[in-house]
Amino acid sequence: MDLVPHPEPDSPHSDNSGGGGGAAAAGSATASAVAASPSRYESQKRRDWNTFGQYLRNHRPPLTLARCSGAHVLEFLRYLDQFGKTKVHMPACPFFGHPAPPSPCPCPLRQAWGSLDALIGRLRAAYEENGGRPENNPFGARAVRLYLREVREHQSRARGVSYEKKKRKKQQPALPAPAAVISSDDGNGHHHHQMPPPPPGAAA
Repeated sequence: MDLVPHPEPDSPHSDNSGGGGGAAAAGSATASAVAASPSRYESQKRRDWNTFGQYLRNHRPPLTLARCSGAHVLEFLRYLDQFGKTKVHMPACPFFGHPAPPSPCPCPLRQAWGSLDALIGRLRAAYEENGGRPENNPFGARAVRLYLREVREHQSRARGVSYEKKKRKKQQPALPAPAAVISSDDGNGHHHHQMPPPPPGAAA
């Protein structure tokens, strides 16, 4: 994942110097904290949302969430490219389309398409969880979807990798086994073949 890590502030530590009950209280508090700790997805979504909020505050002129549009989301995604770690070869590069280049090249580092796609999904959910209306969600704007599609196609060509999902083959239903044929000899060298009787309960 190429996105920049965002360190969380340290949580305050309680003073357990009050006697023997401190260890038990600390153990209970730790168990409660573990039970109430958010999932990795929720933690990452919160960090992404805080990062985007900081970007809006640092924008010139400063932006409010209500005035944020798809164009501002695109500016944010391009801003993140400076922290990318994925080599994206330029068309003139001899390694363009090579999935495993044998040597370094001066092509720029960018955010990987998969990282950007997952980021937009988290921010789109966070926007609505923080009071935004779905119809006004800038992270679901058509311009953002088109930009992600262009990034995917360009990086696929430049890196020589495919982002297409493989379709699972449908399992063919098992064919019924052919009915056995019963052969009998009438004693005169003639063989008679007959089908086995139908299973019990079958219609005549």
